[in-house]
Parts: sequence; structure tokens; C-alpha cells
Amino acid sequence: MAATLAHQLANYACALRFEDLSPEVVHEVKRRVIDSLGCALGAWNEEPCAIARKVASEFSAKRGSTIFGTNHKAPPDWTAFANGCAIRYFDYNDTYLSKEPAHPSDNISAALAVAESVEGTGPELITAIALAYEVQCRFCDAASIRARGWDHVTYGAFSTALACAHLMRLDPENTRHAVNIAGVAGAAMRQARVGELSHWKGVAFATAARHGVYSALLARAGMTGPGPIFEGQMGFEKQLGVSLGNLGEKFAVPFPKSKHGPAAMILKTSIKYWPAEYHSQSAIEAALSLRKQILDPARIKSVTIESHDASVDIIGSEPEKWKPNTRETADHSLPYITAIALIDGEVTSRQFEPERFADPQVWKFLESVKVKRNAELNVDLDDGRPLTKRVDYPLGHAKNPLKDSEVEGKFVALVSPSLGEKKARGIVDLVWKLDDAKNVDELMKAMEMPKRNDQ
Repeated sequence: MAATLAHQLANYACALRFEDLSPEVVHEVKRRVIDSLGCALGAWNEEPCAIARKVASEFSAKRGSTIFGTNHKAPPDWTAFANGCAIRYFDYNDTYLSKEPAHPSDNISAALAVAESVEGTGPELITAIALAYEVQCRFCDAASIRARGWDHVTYGAFSTALACAHLMRLDPENTRHAVNIAGVAGAAMRQARVGELSHWKGVAFATAARHGVYSALLARAGMTGPGPIFEGQMGFEKQLGVSLGNLGEKFAVPFPKSKHGPAAMILKTSIKYWPAEYHSQSAIEAALSLRKQILDPARIKSVTIESHDASVDIIGSEPEKWKPNTRETADHSLPYITAIALIDGEVTSRQFEPERFADPQVWKFLESVKVKRNAELNVDLDDGRPLTKRVDYPLGHAKNPLKDSEVEGKFVALVSPSLGEKKARGIVDLVWKLDDAKNVDELMKAMEMPKRNDQ
């Protein structure tokens, strides 16, 4: 059984060290921590985030982890859940597009929670995050599971379990059992992302993260899990109907030589510049560009959005997308997101408030919006003049990355309303120095929200 994928993953996770990472990978991890914390603190007051925080805050732990925005330490699996909900809720954190799309910064809530619990150093946290990105993105490259009715967060149970096992300094055998435990009970249904969407769209990976932490905690205590979890008679591949092929070769130890060293998949992921599902980013950029030419949206007679298959299938095909009733549906609606960019000339969190996405006038405008499979945005004006814009790599894409100053600007814009610009920039400075940090205590304290009169 030494050649099973679980063995190879465990060996890779245990062998990886901070010194193995390239400067580019280390820098990118810090950018993603800044981006993710900004998303989380920006969404801190949103309903599902408050619910998750309330539930998690009912539990305390001596070796616990801090729930974002508070000084309360809950068990690390519950903290990973509460913080993961906040990172994900605005649909503003990063993404990876492959056979299976994903949001790999979802892993950060688990890594942070465990790093604090075990008093891990900044370099150890950075290494664990790079590891989690590597695992999840490699799985997404290997096989698509959404077409079979399973959600992409299923892969996250493995990536978070491995990141946590690494931070707990487990040996390869216990790390393998963490993988086995994570896999045997970690499959998530795709129903979370079809039809009229609910809070669960933003909670699904947080649940996988909680399960990944829980699996590593059990393995650390000596709990064993069933194997081979991937290749077995009733294992992952058989149950989910996928073949992971030669995925194990991607986790060779010693690490194969490459330009950016091991655990470099994070460099292929993309940061979002607008708070909406990633497949809409090109359409938003195109719409905002055309909006400058149109000036008056009342002149628009019709809109045709041409996009690739995944975009159409995920956010541009169901009737609910033309009459969104929830924030979750609105930020996963290609027609709404594009239309509101043309109407308002901006896409911010304000465009996903109920009074905006449920506006009858907006719904009326949406009747003129069509979605097709191709690669452009076409707008017809009332004088018959057509306008067309194509965007292949929107701002923030791995091939069109944001500058560090733009990542910082996004963070400050999200966090300043709650903490003020000075404190927001102080958090950014702490993250930039993460590779010198002895622990994450100062970072967690810096994110504490001011008390309100009703608290």
C-alpha cells in the first residue's frame, strides 16, 4: 500500500518545509492572507457570518483559536468554520479555474485556526497554506466532480486536513489517517450551488474546513481511518465516479526541480477585483468599459453576454438568475451582475443588497439580457448602434495580476468602515511580516472589532 495516493500526499506534506518555498510563493501566500482577511472582515456583519460566529462562540477551548473580530477562543474546528464563512460569504476571495473550479483561499481559515492552536510560527503557517493550495488545485486539475453532482469543496476536506496535519507536525502515518478520515465522510452535494441559492453557498467550504481540522485532531490523538481511501473497493474514486489518474506523481518526494519550487500552484490562481462569482469577472470588466461609452443606461435596447461553457452552466442558465431573490443568487447570476454593472457603473457590495437586486426596474432591464456560449459582451443601443467588448484575462487573473498596492487597496476599502484606515493598514503590515512572526497572536488581536452599544 506504500504507493497509494494517501501515502504520497502524507509524505509530501510531512517533507515540505518553509525553506523549500520560492520567494515568489511566500510573497503570494502573504497577498492571499491579506485578501482573505479583508474579505472576512468586510463581511463580518453579514447574516450567515453572524450566525456562524454566534454558534462557534458558545464553545470555548484552552488551546483554542480566535474567532475573527473577537477575543473569544473556540475549538479550532469551530473557529475554522466561523472564520471560513466570513472569508467566503462576499464571494470576493480568490479562485482557481480548471476541470473543477475552486476558491483555494477557503483553506486559510483552517490553517490560521490550527496555527494559533499549536502556537505555530509565521513560516509554518505560510508553508501550510501553500501546501493546501497545492493539494486542492492539483485535485481540481485531476478530475471534475461537479458534473457528477458533487461540490468542489469535497476536495477541500483533503487539503485542509493535510495543512492542519502539517501544522500539528504529525508523522506520515498519522497524516495519512487524517486524509483517510477526511475523505470517508467529506463528500458534499452540488445542490448547494444550483437553483435559488441560500446561505449554504458560502458555508459549504467552511464546513469542509471544519471537517479537515477535526480529522487532523482525531489523527493526532491516534484515531485511524479507512484506506485506501482513494483507490479502495468502496473508495473515493468509485463513489464519486472519477479517476484521479497519475495525481500521485504530482506529489513526488524528493520534490522535482521546477522554476518556482514545490507547492507553487498558488501562482496559478487568481484574485477577484469585484465581489462576484469569478466567471463573471470578464463580463463585469467589459460592461464597465462599455458603460463609459454609453453614459445613459436608458439607451440600452438589449444585451447579449457571450461566455464560455462553465460560466453559462454555473451562473447563466437557470431562470432564477434573471429574477434573483437572495444575495447568493444575485452574486451568482451572470445576467444580473452584467446588467447592474451597465446600469450603476460599478459593482460593489451595494449592488448585492436586497433593495438593489430585487428592484422591479432592474428585473425589467434583465428581460432584455441574453446569455450565449462564446467570448464577448454585446450591447445594442436605441439608435441601432452595437457596442462590443471582449475581456480574456480580467484584472486579478493570474495572467493579469493585481499589484500589491491594489491588493492592499481592496483590503483597506473592505476593512476601514469597521476598523478605520490606520488599523486596517496595521493589519496589512503584520501580514507582510508574517515570515518573521513567532506566532499569529498579534495578528488575531489586531482584527478585534470595536464593541457596539448593543453588544
